[in-house]
Amino acid sequence: MILFSLVLLLPQTDSDASVLSNEGRAAAERGLQWLAAHQLADGSWTGDVGYKLQDGYEVWQRNSEHVGVTALAGMAFLAGGHVPDRGPYGPVVARAADFILQHVQDNGYISFNETRMYSHAFATLFLAEMHGMTARRDVREALQKAVNLIVGSQNQEGGWRYQPNVADADMSVTVCQVVALRAARNIGIQVPASTIDRAVSYVKRSAVREDEPRSHWTPNPVGSFRYQPTSDSRASFALTAAGIVTLHGAGVYADEDIERGLEYLESDLRNFSHETGIAAGGHYFFYYGHYYAVQAFHMAGGRRYRNYFESVEQTLLRMQKDDGSWPNNVGPGRAFGTAVACLILQIPREYLPIFQR
Repeated sequence: MILFSLVLLLPQTDSDASVLSNEGRAAAERGLQWLAAHQLADGSWTGDVGYKLQDGYEVWQRNSEHVGVTALAGMAFLAGGHVPDRGPYGPVVARAADFILQHVQDNGYISFNETRMYSHAFATLFLAEMHGMTARRDVREALQKAVNLIVGSQNQEGGWRYQPNVADADMSVTVCQVVALRAARNIGIQVPASTIDRAVSYVKRSAVREDEPRSHWTPNPVGSFRYQPTSDSRASFALTAAGIVTLHGAGVYADEDIERGLEYLESDLRNFSHETGIAAGGHYFFYYGHYYAVQAFHMAGGRRYRNYFESVEQTLLRMQKDDGSWPNNVGPGRAFGTAVACLILQIPREYLPIFQR
């Protein structure tokens, strides 16, 4: 049985934190300034609400208050050490929390303007990480309801999909649910161990191994993780990072699938960053992939973590705009790109429990 660890982790040493350069710290601070200046009065940030379709992004609510973008932006401030109602960005975080809490539905689903399970998971994670920083009772009450919705929406395969309570599942939605559950469990919210066991089984079936039949149509590299656990489902850098982080979130820290996954990420790092980041102007694949890759390498530690972070930091520094924002030409928009870039840069600071070793 896979169980969550409840060990309290201490902040990292200065030598660990030094992977973030002074230039990276300054870039993250300029990103937070941009985010603070673009928060709406209701506490939200806007983005195009939609869904990925192959390599594109289909929009059904353009430039609308966005639960997922707001949660990620709130997380970016928390990752920089800013807490609700304290310090220069305290009111920013508090307003973001107000917006998220306002949109917790009776069944626990956190949604507005037709946002879906991605956004629900990020909102749940934001509430879990903020829980210990505020005395508000409504945070814990909302969090338990949101967790119950995730647990109840797991499908028979052990994964999650874009909407609650549907038959199929995929890696990209599954990872954010498991990370949210891990954060909630760490502060004492009830999460059934069976939910996590089933998620591990789902993810392990998605790993590409040497001894399995290879699809002619989708010749995925050994060590990668697939979108879904079938031989003809595509694999990618982003999905592999998601698979590793899902296992970490479930309490699996060292096994053959994780090691081979990290090797694959190392081999494809520069190509992925250039194609989806620099060349594509900040495709959502870039931000999604590196949001999970930085967590995967951070947990691995050592030289491979330092090498990875130096690479992604330099890419982000090249991509940042003069006004402090980051581009997101395919996806929800600049607030999304800026929030995730700030999160990636600030994960080494380990202010948030979910990002601690």
